[in-house]
Amino acid sequence: MSSETAAAQPWLASEAEGEGRKFAPAVQRNREAIAAVLDDLLPRNGVVLELASGSGEHAVYFAGLFPHLNWQPSDPDPHALASIEAWREHAGLSNLLAPLSIDAGASAWPIETVDAVLCINMVHISPWSSTEGLIAGSARLLKPSQPLFVYGPFEQAGVETAPSNIAFDASLRERNPEWGVRRVDDVIALAHDFGFKREQIVSMPANNLFVALYR
Repeated sequence: MSSETAAAQPWLASEAEGEGRKFAPAVQRNREAIAAVLDDLLPRNGVVLELASGSGEHAVYFAGLFPHLNWQPSDPDPHALASIEAWREHAGLSNLLAPLSIDAGASAWPIETVDAVLCINMVHISPWSSTEGLIAGSARLLKPSQPLFVYGPFEQAGVETAPSNIAFDASLRERNPEWGVRRVDDVIALAHDFGFKREQIVSMPANNLFVALYR
């Protein structure tokens, strides 16, 4: 698998024990590269909804880097929500909001207004229905020209899939047949079906992609 995932299996809130701040190994390796792309693409103000926030480490890091934005973390898993809240209390950032319980695949989300949506390392560690929900929910919330950002490993047409991602895909599907590294073209086609009009793909370290989709 890629260098980002070689040290450990993806951190899953449902497998966490106890409460308090949790640590996802990949965050330390990818947060700076993701932040560099976000710095160019995030709105100048408003609310960023982060779906599948996991441990909450990305939320704390990005809220600290982008104080002009209110950062709204979320996750459907109680263990993740506990970790996010613990990180939030530890960081003491006024622009880091209390986490919301949101399942990306749900037909309704408990939030009405956002200016951008971010989803890191969820698409491959969830059923395809979660990606469908992610796109549909973002389409409901975002106004014209507002972005949905998706980061993770993808297959890309015309680009040879790295052996590490092939192995990672096999390990994911062995763990859960509904998981797996998706084709980025499938995600973009789905976004077009829900009214997203343009996209930008940025190649990232460790054979990952950052995909920006715009309403």
